[in-house]
Amino acid sequence: MSHDPIPLSETALLIADLQNDFIHPDGAYARGGHGNAEIAALPARVKPLADALRAGGGWIVSTHFTLVPGRGGEPMIAPHLKAIRPFLRRGDFQPGAWGHALVDELQPADFSVEKVAYSAFYMSRLEWVLRKAGIRRLLVCGIVTNGGVASTVRDAHVRDFEVTVLSDGCAAFSTEVHETAIAALRPVCQVATVAEALAELQAA
Repeated sequence: MSHDPIPLSETALLIADLQNDFIHPDGAYARGGHGNAEIAALPARVKPLADALRAGGGWIVSTHFTLVPGRGGEPMIAPHLKAIRPFLRRGDFQPGAWGHALVDELQPADFSVEKVAYSAFYMSRLEWVLRKAGIRRLLVCGIVTNGGVASTVRDAHVRDFEVTVLSDGCAAFSTEVHETAIAALRPVCQVATVAEALAELQAA
């Protein structure tokens, strides 16, 4: 963990894409047969840390994978995504819709940021929001470890945020892929479990 502590008032839990359409039994991915137990377990595992941050004056920032509706309401889906997720359809991950929202267990977020690529910083207002709020440290959780989490963590690193990725607060669609991604992030950020991060916050 940090050797130069940043106060909780400048610390945020960055929740990557823990949305109803990804996780809820009625969401788009469950409909398409892509449920995953490790991913489904994340909200309950992360909730105590989110609650502690709120109580201590920290921030909750959620990012939201977004399929932007085009003309006629059909979502703009990248060809590679359409090929691997052919079940995605009109209304999935649509801004303002139930499926696009952060799961109930982790609400409310102080800021919610739409994202259209792996990194939540790409063509979004995320960095602007973090700077305006005075946030300098990010505790990152969410999905998927090798996709949105890894890309966002690397972008945060080059923007001089202090970053801790929560190793058991993230998941991928396979344990091996998750563990490989966490190992690859160690040169660019700190790595801690949810329990370790929670113990640090409670000590502060």
